[in-house]
This record gives sequence, structure tokens and C-alpha cells, in this order.
Amino acid sequence: MAKAPKNKAEKYVTETRFKKFERTFEGSMVSIAKSFERVDVSLQRHEKVLEKILGELVKMNEENKYFRASISNLNIEGSSYDRRIEHLTTRVERLESKIK
Repeated sequence: MAKAPKNKAEKYVTETRFKKFERTFEGSMVSIAKSFERVDVSLQRHEKVLEKILGELVKMNEENKYFRASISNLNIEGSSYDRRIEHLTTRVERLESKIK
């Protein structure tokens, strides 16, 4: 069985074949552009959500800094008051021992 020779005109790009290809190609590019547009809209929505989350995290971090600073100051003040009370207690004990 011998193969039938192909038409040589099919090898070359003719104007009609090119127009058909161009229509198909343009249709595909429009479809891809719409797909990218949907992805872009979705990414913008995600970006807004991430900005809100980041804002909340920054706010929580600032609140925690303030809280830690407040607790630290209370701890320092408490320990200094404890030292003062101990000092006064020892002075009172010395005075009481002198009186006896």
C-alpha cells in the first residue's frame, strides 16, 4: 500500500489558513486575558485582607509592648517598695532593741 502524496498547498501558510489561525489565536488570547483579570482581582482582594491582618498584628504588638512596660514598671516599683519596707523593718527592730 502506497501512501497518497499530500497536497503541497497544505505545507504553506495560505491567507485563509492564517486568518483562521489568527481568529483562533485572538480568541485564546482574550480568554487568557480574562483569566488573568480574574486572578488579579482575586489577588487584590487577598492583599486587602492581608493588610487588615497586618494592621491588627501591629496593633496587638503595640498593645503588648505597652502592657509589658506597665508590668515591668510595677515589678520594679514593687521590688523597690519591698526593699524600703525591709530597710524600715530592720531600723525599727534596731530601735526596739535599743529601747529594751
